[in-house]
Amino acid sequence: LALYFREFKEITLSELLLATAILVFVLAGLLALFLNCLILNEANRNLTIATSHARYIMEEIRDMGDTDFTQLESKINNGDWDLNANQIQSAPYNLTALSNESINTDVTQSGNPLGISLIVQWNDRGQRPRSARLDTLIANYK
Repeated sequence: LALYFREFKEITLSELLLATAILVFVLAGLLALFLNCLILNEANRNLTIATSHARYIMEEIRDMGDTDFTQLESKINNGDWDLNANQIQSAPYNLTALSNESINTDVTQSGNPLGISLIVQWNDRGQRPRSARLDTLIANYK
């Protein structure tokens, strides 16, 4: 074992500094990769939450689809399902709102089938605005 260490006695200071610099460079790259993965994970989590909120509202609108479509269309146009963060967190929804989240519904096609567009907007890390949009058609075949 002593012979093994004697062979490495000839490592110069410049070689040691170069090896340390390479190690620091690689570790810094790995740290940056890890931080980017954390940020992307949070963004995807927020997108999943926003999509689930949109689907929740879409299901609520769909459950009203048995009523007259003109009545449903007027409720959407009156903003019955346009929500801000405070409304999302309060009754009857009791959902956990994202930062600055809002939900806006619009009628994209009148009649039967009724076209509905739902847009969820929120702010991600660094207050970057994000949004998700769901479009659907509701038909009444009575």
